[in-house]
Amino acid sequence: MTLTPTELTSAVSGGIGTSPQRPDGNLKVRGEFAYSSDLWHEDMIWGATLRSPHPYARITSVDLTEALKVPGVYAVLTHSDVPGRNLYGLEHKDQPVLAVDVVRYQGEPVALVGADHPETALRAMKKIVVEYEVLEPVVDMETAADDTPLHPGGNLVRHVPIRRGSQDVTADVVVTGRYEVGMQDQAFLGPESGLAVPAADGSIDLYIATQWLHVDRAQVASALGLPEEQVRLTLSGVGGAFGGREDLSMQVHACLLALHTGKPVKMVYNREESFYGHVHRHPAVLYYEHGADHTGKLVYVRTRMYLDGGAYASSTPAVVANAATLGVGPYEVDNITIDAYGLYTNNPPCGAMRGFGAVQAGFAYESQMDKLAEALGMSPVDIRIRNAMTEGSVMPTGQVVDSAAPVAQLLKLVQDKPLPAGMSADIRELPGGVSNTTHGEGVVRGVGYAVGIKNICFSEGYDDYSTARVRVSMVNGELVAAVHTAACEVGQGLVTIMQQIVRTELGIETVTVLPMDTSIGNGGSTSASRQTYVTGGAVRAACLAVRDKLQDRTDIGDEVIDETVEWRHRATEALDPETGQGNAHVQYGFAAHRAVVDVDVDLGLVRVVALDCAQDVGKALNPQAVIGQIQGGSAQGLGLAVMEEIQTSGGKVRNPSFTDYLIPTVLDMPPMSIDVLELADPHAPYGLRGVGEPPTISSTPAIVAAIRAATGLALTRVPVRPEHLTGT
Repeated sequence: MTLTPTELTSAVSGGIGTSPQRPDGNLKVRGEFAYSSDLWHEDMIWGATLRSPHPYARITSVDLTEALKVPGVYAVLTHSDVPGRNLYGLEHKDQPVLAVDVVRYQGEPVALVGADHPETALRAMKKIVVEYEVLEPVVDMETAADDTPLHPGGNLVRHVPIRRGSQDVTADVVVTGRYEVGMQDQAFLGPESGLAVPAADGSIDLYIATQWLHVDRAQVASALGLPEEQVRLTLSGVGGAFGGREDLSMQVHACLLALHTGKPVKMVYNREESFYGHVHRHPAVLYYEHGADHTGKLVYVRTRMYLDGGAYASSTPAVVANAATLGVGPYEVDNITIDAYGLYTNNPPCGAMRGFGAVQAGFAYESQMDKLAEALGMSPVDIRIRNAMTEGSVMPTGQVVDSAAPVAQLLKLVQDKPLPAGMSADIRELPGGVSNTTHGEGVVRGVGYAVGIKNICFSEGYDDYSTARVRVSMVNGELVAAVHTAACEVGQGLVTIMQQIVRTELGIETVTVLPMDTSIGNGGSTSASRQTYVTGGAVRAACLAVRDKLQDRTDIGDEVIDETVEWRHRATEALDPETGQGNAHVQYGFAAHRAVVDVDVDLGLVRVVALDCAQDVGKALNPQAVIGQIQGGSAQGLGLAVMEEIQTSGGKVRNPSFTDYLIPTVLDMPPMSIDVLELADPHAPYGLRGVGEPPTISSTPAIVAAIRAATGLALTRVPVRPEHLTGT
């Protein structure tokens, strides 16, 4: 007899569809969880990085003499000490491990120090003398393509054109707009940190907080001039990521120092260095034109987008593709003209952040939909429902949406939710809160709506897969299981999901998740809302292989049943370089928000009173975790709407601290009523749909729409600042 997953789940608690306790939950709540910054080795020294103070400059000389004289210093290294290739990058190998003759952004690494104490390393670092010839930085993304070339081949990283239908069709009603999105930081609470431990045979072990162990390993090995098998990575405790750990930070630096000194090297960034040491969300300027007939049906969309990639490419090519392919939103449009550009500048490097190109486009196209509704005298919800995608709709790329696309249903769900009570008399619940700026005078309320679309998993023909090993043995007369992958747990709850899948498929209660490392095959990146889909699919496939071997046995004696599976989702394809047509994406996720805000129009202060959401998740493998992801994504969207921005001037960062870079706290988050739809995707494991990113896309424009409704202001830029509301 073969048990079905449903029958197995009924016999074992904590399977798919339940919300078991996280295995790391108690430790984190008690403050006992070991993060990468807690790593320790009895013989370790400390590493520090000297960074450029200039956004763009030529290095004319570097003098290490005085730094090497500091007692306790073991090594001071520059680019000449990099034994392998001094270039790395996710898609283009264009970023130096250590700068050679030019620096292209403020904070670019120039030299490394290894010393017996972190303070010693900092003192020595200050004694390194670097002479620069300061150059005029390129900082305007719209004109960067015609400015001083920062890299061979110029400043255009990628242009994605999309052409569908007629390019010169006309419409009865036309609205246009120019929109800006500021540079948002991932603002994870655990700064970059890691420990590199050299081995006697010249190999190295790196314990690191990251999002992609195998890609890190490939880049580190290349820089060290070592075979990949001599570079071993183990995931350490990760204090958040959101895309900011997909690129390298100190990985190569720590390993260089460790191999040079023969000692374990620990590196931990402080908060300011963290702002310089990782990529951010791409700032963007987006020009849109929407044409519709008198009934509100979209006739065409035309857009030109500029995304500022900063000094190095990182994942800019993929971000640009997402912005372009999702640039119309979850709407049916027959005639589309899109040109999306990713540019090099001397601003901080930008790369992956939750929403990945769809956030920037989403703010613009949803602002346009509100503008179109106003021009037609329609409600914001009605104009969206009039044009809403459904299953079978065609994307701008020509790809058919072949699973649920409940856009209208999601909008109706948030529209039908009860509105919050009238304005509170409690000053703690008014704009400005306990600062006592108002008692209700000058405060107006607004309601806004938005809906968004996000691709799930990697795209454009990328070989996207994950590897999982499941082992079953007998311990004290009980079947127990262990699961091993290289997929990174960064706080999203993957360790819990893997246990749930094993319990569901094998009916085994006790499931251990082994440390995530490079001793097993690639698990892919913890990004693109892909891990539950792809690594979950791999774990499930490994379980099915184990189940075939178990053959309903409840006692296997000393036998160990072990299966390793490499699992892929269905294939995607590259975009046509001229027309942007092609089945580029695996799956689409949809979310809608309704925001209610109170605005103090005299002081320019905003309080989000309610932020309700409806999202289709295909199947809620862990309902509590799903709600947490929706809340978290919405919080980051709120941050982009009204407070979060890395502000730069001439390429220099003005606010590299949590004093001046503001993120939402528990006091900023409003109550959220959340509807979770489970409309299964027949192509996905368990019918699931990636959850983490869609709520970030629709929350920002919904909040800004509510502020517009309250104030009557156009508000074409996020974050909305007080001066945008008061005119000061």
